[in-house]
Amino acid sequence: MEQTERIKQMELCLDEATAAVADLSAALDRYSQAQEAIKALAAYYGSDVWKADFHADEQGLLPADLKRGVLSEDAAWNVLSDSRELNIRLLETLLTILKDKP
Repeated sequence: MEQTERIKQMELCLDEATAAVADLSAALDRYSQAQEAIKALAAYYGSDVWKADFHADEQGLLPADLKRGVLSEDAAWNVLSDSRELNIRLLETLLTILKDKP
């Protein structure tokens, strides 16, 4: 490969890596800050308090304009499941990086 072409190719690699690192860093900051919310949701979901709230909703005792996605069984389950899967991906990625590190 010609020197100029190699430099151009490596410049593209630098640009891609710089953008990916910045994007992931910002996303990890946000995800780290959300850990307390995830823990709180995990403790609430399926608890006796959640069940009481769910039944109150079923009986029409909650305000009609109240946002209640947390009472749908799928919404909370999905985000908690996605969070667990993401944690596994992060760990697997780290192990791969450490294994491949020169």
